Amino acid sequence: MTYIARAELAAAVSEAGGLGVIETLTPEGRADLRRVHELTDKPVAANLMIQGWKKDPSIVDKLAEAGVRHVFTSAGDPALFTKLLHDAGMTVVHVVGSLKGAHKAAEAGVDALVVEGVEGGGFKSLLGASTMVLLPLIAENVNLPIIAAGGICDARSAAAALVLGAEGVQMGTRMLASQESMVHTNFKDAIVAANDAGTVLLDIPGNPTMRVLRTGLAARVAAHDPTAQLLGKVTELYFDGDMEASVANTGQVSSRIVDLLPVAEIIRRTWGEIEAVLDAARLRSGTSRTP
Repeated sequence: MTYIARAELAAAVSEAGGLGVIETLTPEGRADLRRVHELTDKPVAANLMIQGWKKDPSIVDKLAEAGVRHVFTSAGDPALFTKLLHDAGMTVVHVVGSLKGAHKAAEAGVDALVVEGVEGGGFKSLLGASTMVLLPLIAENVNLPIIAAGGICDARSAAAALVLGAEGVQMGTRMLASQESMVHTNFKDAIVAANDAGTVLLDIPGNPTMRVLRTGLAARVAAHDPTAQLLGKVTELYFDGDMEASVANTGQVSSRIVDLLPVAEIIRRTWGEIEAVLDAARLRSGTSRTP
C-alpha cells in the first residue's frame, strides 16, 4: 500500500499482536522505517516492491540501517533480492498470485509466501485465480509457510484461510478502513458503502491491471469514458478525498466491511473469534471436536 502503509498504521498493527508493514517506495515511507520505533518496540516489517528497486540494491542497506528484520517482497523476480536480504540477516516473504510464481519464489529461497487471490486490491493478473482456489493449490504443491491474502477481513475469512492451508493472514483493505489509517474519510466511507459489485478489475491498454473501487474516476473508466485518465493524482484521492483524482486500489472484501474500527479491535476479533467460527461450522456439518 504505497503512501498508505506508514508508521502509525504499522505500529498499531504490531502493538495489537500482528506484524505491521511499511512501504519503501516513497521517501516518507523509508523515513518511517526509523520513526516507527518511536511508536512501538514491537517488530515491524518492510515491503520491497522489486520493480521499483531492481536497479538499486542499496535499499537493502537502508533496511538494515533501520533495523528491519522481516521483508515482504512483491511485484518482481524474488531472486533479485532474496540472497541479499538473507545475507543482511532478514527473513524474506514473497507475495505471489499463481502457482508458477510460488514455485519461482521457492526456488529463489524465500522463507515464506503471501498467497493473494485476484479478489485482493491493487495490481493483479487478469487471469489470476481466487484465494479459494489458489491457496489450497499452492499449499498442496509448495513446501513453505503461507500467509493468505485477498478476501480476508474477519474471523470467518481467517478461519477459512487456515483450513485451506495458511498459517496466518494478511489484511489490506480491512486495515485501510481502520481508525488509524491516515487515508481520507471519503475513501474509508466508500469502502464501507461498497457492495459485492463495488470493485472492478480495470484492464486498460498501457496501464497495469488493477482492482479498484467502482466509484469516482474508476466508475467512469469502467464505463469507457474516453475522457477519463486512469492514473491521476493518487495522493489527492488518498489524503484529500478527491475520488475523481485517481483510482482507489481496494479488494472485493470491501463489501463485507461495515464499520471503521480501531486496528486493535480488528485483530482481537479476527483471532479471538476463530474458534467460535470453527465450532459453529462443526455444528452445521454435524461433526464434533475430536477428544
